Amino acid sequence: MSKERVLLLILAAALFTHIMDFMIIMPLGSQFMRLFDITPQQFSFLVSSYTFSAGASGFIAAFFIDRYDRKVSLVFIYIGFTIGTLACAFAPSYPVLLVTRSIAGAFGGVLGALILSIVSDAIPLERRAAGIGFVMAAFSVASVFGVPFGLYIAHLFSWHAPFLFLGSLGVVINGLIFLFIPSLKVHLQGATQHKKPIDILKSVFGDRNPLMGLVFTSVLMFAHFSIIPFIAPYMVGNVGFSEEELTYIYLVGGGLTIFTSPWVGRLADRHGRLEVFTVFGILVMIPIFLITHLSPVPLWQALALSGMFFILANGRIVPSTTMVTSVISPGSRGSFMSIRSSIQQISSGLAALMAGFIITEKAPGTTATDVKILDHYDIVGYIAIAFSVVAIILARQLKVAKGA
Repeated sequence: MSKERVLLLILAAALFTHIMDFMIIMPLGSQFMRLFDITPQQFSFLVSSYTFSAGASGFIAAFFIDRYDRKVSLVFIYIGFTIGTLACAFAPSYPVLLVTRSIAGAFGGVLGALILSIVSDAIPLERRAAGIGFVMAAFSVASVFGVPFGLYIAHLFSWHAPFLFLGSLGVVINGLIFLFIPSLKVHLQGATQHKKPIDILKSVFGDRNPLMGLVFTSVLMFAHFSIIPFIAPYMVGNVGFSEEELTYIYLVGGGLTIFTSPWVGRLADRHGRLEVFTVFGILVMIPIFLITHLSPVPLWQALALSGMFFILANGRIVPSTTMVTSVISPGSRGSFMSIRSSIQQISSGLAALMAGFIITEKAPGTTATDVKILDHYDIVGYIAIAFSVVAIILARQLKVAKGA
């Protein structure tokens, strides 16, 4: 196996734990709302605590991350992420879980940006979309294996179990990173001194191209993340799924995107990243509209629709990520990707909060064991479609930076 493939496999494994750690909270939403007797708004705070913390840490990391060997940064950040995830496993209550989710998010947000920076540094632009597509297949694996397995052990034991599993797996991956990831200093070549924070901010916010990349990222997150946190609670409360049947959504959707994610990356390299993003960006509006207006239907129909959403939503994320990594030169890429991750996480958190305050309980129960029936999810769908249109327009403003 080539060194490049080993690098991508380990990075994909690390990204898998980060994505599963972030995703598992959402299908467990109906359990949290029932066990903790919390409202949709309180649940949206639980989701957003991770993203807001990730956003803050990502912005701070932007001023330091390009000063060090990428491997050193990866080891430090992944150890912190592992500790934070294990802390979630032992959280005894909703308030404590909010705090531990914030700790995990503080490291997890930087982790995602750092992994993309490593791939961008190590893989030439002509093959970069395929490399990113391979690593981002971790999203699919997290969906087809991670989330269903997490839901299974949560049902078998308790909601604490998935986080204990992830923390234990993180210990193993830390060892692999230390042993097999080489020193990565290409971004330091030619650098005689570290950039001052003000210079970093100028290189990102003072140049129209990376600035447009950040605006594009923010808009795309509102288009994507306003509906995602409430898919599982909506399927349980409004469509008629049992909590056990939620596993099928992630098995089907994740299973499909395991194959389509690398394919989309190759497609983007061959036919153009903007063109592929535009096609998937238009098509994904169809399942967004249908899912947010879904009434009780047979299980297979709901799974077909959610599977379509997984494929098309993932289909616009792969080329858009590649486009954004190329809007700035390699010497500033780590800082830019950290700020970009910060913007991405904060936008995701704001999108979840926005949805949480729009969605209400249509028929709130009288006890903590009652199913929560949600209302106004259709309005969130219209908002997501509007942001999707804006994202397609903004994508045309992005240019490839010199040396990217």
